Amino acid sequence: MAFGGVLPLYSKRNGTWALRRLFRSREKVLILLVGLTFLFICIGPIFFLPDLRGGLSTRVDHVYKVYKQMQKAGPELILPPPPPQSGEEGAIRKHEGVYHNAVNHNDIHLSDDKQRLMEKINNDEEMRHLRVIEKPVVLTLSSTPPNKGNVVVGQVDESVKVQNPSGEALAGRREPEGKNVDKGPVPVVQGGEDSDPVARQRREKVKEMVLHAWRGYKTYAWGKNELRPVSKRGHTAGIFGRQDMGATIVDALDTLYIMGLTEEFNEGRAWVQYHLDFNQLRSEMSVFETNIRFVGGLLSAFSLTGDPLFRDRALHIARKLLPAFDTPTGIPYALINVANGIAKNYAWASGGSSILSEFGTLHLEFAYLSDISGDPVFREKVNRIRDVIRKAERPDGLYPNYMNPKTGKWGQRHTSIGALGDSFYEYLIKAYIQSGGTDEVAREMYEEAVGVITNRLVMKSHSGLTYLAESKFNRLEHKMDHLACFSGGMYALGAKRLQNQLASTHMEIAEGIANTCHESYARTPTGLGPESFRFTEGSEARALKSSEKYYILRPEAIETWFYMWRFTKDPKYREWAWGAVLALEKHCRAEAGYSGIQNVYMENPQKDDVQQSFIFAETFKYLYLIFSDDSLLSLDEWVFNTEAHPLPVYGANAYYRKAQETENQW
Repeated sequence: MAFGGVLPLYSKRNGTWALRRLFRSREKVLILLVGLTFLFICIGPIFFLPDLRGGLSTRVDHVYKVYKQMQKAGPELILPPPPPQSGEEGAIRKHEGVYHNAVNHNDIHLSDDKQRLMEKINNDEEMRHLRVIEKPVVLTLSSTPPNKGNVVVGQVDESVKVQNPSGEALAGRREPEGKNVDKGPVPVVQGGEDSDPVARQRREKVKEMVLHAWRGYKTYAWGKNELRPVSKRGHTAGIFGRQDMGATIVDALDTLYIMGLTEEFNEGRAWVQYHLDFNQLRSEMSVFETNIRFVGGLLSAFSLTGDPLFRDRALHIARKLLPAFDTPTGIPYALINVANGIAKNYAWASGGSSILSEFGTLHLEFAYLSDISGDPVFREKVNRIRDVIRKAERPDGLYPNYMNPKTGKWGQRHTSIGALGDSFYEYLIKAYIQSGGTDEVAREMYEEAVGVITNRLVMKSHSGLTYLAESKFNRLEHKMDHLACFSGGMYALGAKRLQNQLASTHMEIAEGIANTCHESYARTPTGLGPESFRFTEGSEARALKSSEKYYILRPEAIETWFYMWRFTKDPKYREWAWGAVLALEKHCRAEAGYSGIQNVYMENPQKDDVQQSFIFAETFKYLYLIFSDDSLLSLDEWVFNTEAHPLPVYGANAYYRKAQETENQW
């Protein structure tokens, strides 16, 4: 044909070969990639989305199953509840995410469905990770008692609720069944009104202060460690690892319970159940502060209520602290990162030493935790610490404030009954009391230590004020910390419990310290005591340095007045406590709570804008107890840790709840 010569030869001979030539190597790769992408988009979800693996029928079944589960758990989430029957007022109230049947208690559909919903939330591991509670929740506890011997965290026997003075039910408390206690009247942990109408009125004022501080925290800092009551936001000190761990909530629990503040206590309990989880921490925390505030607060709540939630949370946190004890001597480090177990000491503490008031203030909580959990490791840890302290040679008979955890040698020669040393001595006498008088080692160590302190550090000023000096390199510094004001209560407690030949002398010292600390308050325009005060020829019981003039809501002076009131019944201690209440109201009260002040010697001091968590645990609690009857938290049955969390006395308190007894009860 005429046009045949113009056609490409390869197109006439071999069409397949021509097609191969048409697609070069780069085009082949491109087509391959496009094809693989298409297959990945179409088939990939089957492998990466578990709910789609079973095919269409399985997916349809899964959707239907989810719908049925939602329908079973709570039909009111899908469809509105049925209208009330004629003549009924079926009002449903929603309070902070929890529904309550306010009037129509006979609607079995609502009650059964809500019960199933709560049970599913409590038992479903996957749903636990989805819980988000932005504001406080008041729990409505299940009426189904847990199986004995099979404790579920957070499950409380409705049958063991008791009534607070206002008639509302408080969960978790039951009559004790301990074998180690004399069957008699159970301890008084609520109520306890004094016969004096003035005292009752003042006690109600303290309760109002607690509610004001709690509501401010709840509104502006819920779940944070502390509140800034002036700027109305959360605050976290370095001791808490700078993460939100609800320190105020845990510190306040026992105070709220003792005061009969049912709704507030249940708000706190709900937060502990759903949010207090040390597994989420990723920073360093103080072993000492974590123990006295978190472990101590939870143990106190457990002993008061019997609710195993608090015991189990305390056990969880205490176990997180154990790597800090992995030292050659067993003396723990001061700081621990609970995420990785790495522990260390403060660099400023005498060449990286551990601090006496910190590693010496673990015994009450750890010994009690071993008893109620059945795990001996905690008592073993604190007993080893005690053995190391006993065997170490003490310069001039005094305990220095620092010890090297690797060598067991004391650090710099500084002894103080205030900061760095204080609560070590307190825990010696209190460990003896907690043991029901069986811990003779604690008694011997206390008598020896307090004897040396009395001979070397107890001083009289020119005007006759009793105070505790500090020893630095064998020289006395005539300064007393506000923290050391606790020692009046310690001397009084030791005198009453030991009844030895020095009891009258120690009681006289206790009275003198109580008076001196009151003078440190009375000699300021605000009526509040400074952080430290000195004794010189020209000035007594006054702060001289600007860095010593602040007040951060500390409780130590009030603590000693509490013990002195209980032991002497001298009305001046109640009057001094009431003066502190008035001063707190005038200078520390803010719109959203209570704040420390920067200078107690100014007529109108500036606030530091921090509501310390210990105002609930200590300051408010001691004030409340001063204006209560002695039967409320009797000192024969309870011993207070250094954060004022009450722990039961073995053999004298029916709420001691040892491990086997607790298992029988729950």
